[in-house]
Amino acid sequence: MDQNRWPESGELVVCTVKNVTDFGAYTTLEEYDQKEGFIHISEIKAGWVKYVRDHVREGQKIVCKVLNVDPTRRHIDLSLKDVNEHQRREKIQEWKNEQKAAKWLQFAAEETNTDKAAIDSLLNQFYDYFGSAYSAFEEAAINGPEAFREIDINKKLKDSIIKIAQENIKLPFVNITGYVDLTTSHPSGIDSIKESLSAAAQIKQEDVKIDISYIGAPRYRIKVIAPDYKTAESVLKKASQIAIDSINNAGGKGVFHRHIDTAAKA
Repeated sequence: MDQNRWPESGELVVCTVKNVTDFGAYTTLEEYDQKEGFIHISEIKAGWVKYVRDHVREGQKIVCKVLNVDPTRRHIDLSLKDVNEHQRREKIQEWKNEQKAAKWLQFAAEETNTDKAAIDSLLNQFYDYFGSAYSAFEEAAINGPEAFREIDINKKLKDSIIKIAQENIKLPFVNITGYVDLTTSHPSGIDSIKESLSAAAQIKQEDVKIDISYIGAPRYRIKVIAPDYKTAESVLKKASQIAIDSINNAGGKGVFHRHIDTAAKA
């Protein structure tokens, strides 16, 4: 994994409490090479906190929101109070899925005698292209070799990953992903982007679920789970177009990508 990866402000992260003090708690970020973060006592809980230890303890796994990141000082400010229970449960499940994916990738590496450097490089590609390692395995389970047409991966390793994915991920519904890049230079641009994504998420259709998540400025992932591919593709197209039309109407610009590729990221 790229040790230079840093979280984005506003991102939810899984942390392990390392040290509790009178004025806050120091943590390590599980998904970012154990980088250290700090939760000030004012960000522990809404309202007055007398003793930090009444709310967090050493060794505890918690979900925090990233407030500020300063890579030059290797400093990350975190908030515990800004994460609700629903967000906490979803993030913990996402983290557990990533742990599964890491184990599956290790199995594939052992099966194909692939060295650690090659696996780390592939893992970084998975993050860049799919948003997460587990999403890469989901795509492999659904689409087979087609999922990796833009990924630099040798055939033996690719075949092993596809086999592991299809053996371990059970998909009663189809699950497809697309991406939208939303940009605006307007002073209230962040609100316009939020409104665009909110509008896209409002599509209501029986047995269809839409999940929109932040990948990294200016990119957002739209995941659609539906009973069949035709429905999923239709809803993905409709949701992405709603987001693009909304940001265009607000004076910004929107672009849809079915997959993330090098040109789209440039």
